[in-house]
Amino acid sequence: MLLLGASYFFYACWDWRFLFLLVFSTSLDYYTGLKMSDAKSVNIKKTWFWISIIVNLGFLFFFKYYNFFIASFADALARSGIQVNPWTLRIILPVGISFYTFHGLSYVIDIYKDRIKAERNFVDYAVFVSFFPLLVAGPIERATHLLPQIKKQRTFDYAKAVDGLRQILWGLFKKIVIADNCAVFANEMFNNPADHSGSSLALGAIFFTFQIYGDFSGYSDIALGTARLFGIELLQNFSFPYFSRDIAEFWRRWHISLSTWFRDYLYIPLGGSKGGTWMKIRNTFIIFIVSGFWHGANWTFIAWGALNALYFLPLLLTSKNRNNLETVAQGKLLPSVKDVFNVSLTFSLTVIAWVFFRAKSIEAAFSYLSGMFSWSLFSKPDIQSGHAVVIQLVLITLFMLVEWCGRENRYAIETLGLNWKKPVRYAFYYAVVIAVFWFAGKEQQFIYFQF
Repeated sequence: MLLLGASYFFYACWDWRFLFLLVFSTSLDYYTGLKMSDAKSVNIKKTWFWISIIVNLGFLFFFKYYNFFIASFADALARSGIQVNPWTLRIILPVGISFYTFHGLSYVIDIYKDRIKAERNFVDYAVFVSFFPLLVAGPIERATHLLPQIKKQRTFDYAKAVDGLRQILWGLFKKIVIADNCAVFANEMFNNPADHSGSSLALGAIFFTFQIYGDFSGYSDIALGTARLFGIELLQNFSFPYFSRDIAEFWRRWHISLSTWFRDYLYIPLGGSKGGTWMKIRNTFIIFIVSGFWHGANWTFIAWGALNALYFLPLLLTSKNRNNLETVAQGKLLPSVKDVFNVSLTFSLTVIAWVFFRAKSIEAAFSYLSGMFSWSLFSKPDIQSGHAVVIQLVLITLFMLVEWCGRENRYAIETLGLNWKKPVRYAFYYAVVIAVFWFAGKEQQFIYFQF
């Protein structure tokens, strides 16, 4: 009850009115789950299943996609010479709706497929949906993983708590030192691309690449660390994606809980990588485009997803998509020349894709890339605050060095310094704390709160 009350209070602090939507969504899936479990026939079970799916997706569509579809339809008519005034709504997107909706969907789908039994304790189920560390930005949990932990009696574990605090500290460094500072330079470039050279725009795209990683993986670290304080282990959401040697590996390491959700509940039911070539191509585009569209109602996210599908397809069609399953340079200090080349190539492709994710429109993304790949790419960057840029690049370099050293763990500083003498280890932790305060950038909202 305490966890549920704290979670609802946490959500109500943002906007108490949408707490009713969260409670309704929770109650709907809890009730339909029971009805499916108790159903005497397949038809009745199927009816309750579709009620839950339609209502859940209906709310998601209304709050997140209604205006997008109406505006897109009006634009399509306008290009055909038919002018209409679309009836759009002033809708506030409820924070975390994409995340808690997917919690509920996975729960009812698993019951429908007889993978799990319905949870009969409403409080336990409500905590599974609304547990405050993951409520607004994930990770997207599964009932099979989280519910048993919620139901189990837990006692305070000092070692787990220390480990959780260590992960929270690293998450704060990622968010405040890396992401928030990178955001300043990335915003400057993306807001006024016509005023800057190609080299500056390339630098802006790289800064956004680190901003979104520091922002989202930093939040995930804070969420996982906070949950560990309560004795709960959440799903790992990131595993050093910028050290990936191809795009397939990148997607096994980036936003893991969402990637595996789409894999299990969309890609595999569609046939996965089985079947003929055209089925493989179709399924790949579907999963990447839907994944992109999940992020927001904008063509830029669809383009970002489609571009990643194009990156991924050659690996799938040549059966090389599972070539790099282990950690890069596992057990070694330095990577091979081949690893350096592959990691650099994958990182470069990712930087280009992020331009579509960050741009306000498809036209703006192409304009940005056009400016970036002009002859001025080889000129000196024309950023006014050059001194601050140099400092941020040094911080990113140090950050990536620590990430490299800890790449075989769940998070970068999980084991870093555990064998050091206590004063040295604590000096390192205090140095990170001081860096968080000293280099704190202008406060920026977490990017994934809008999804």
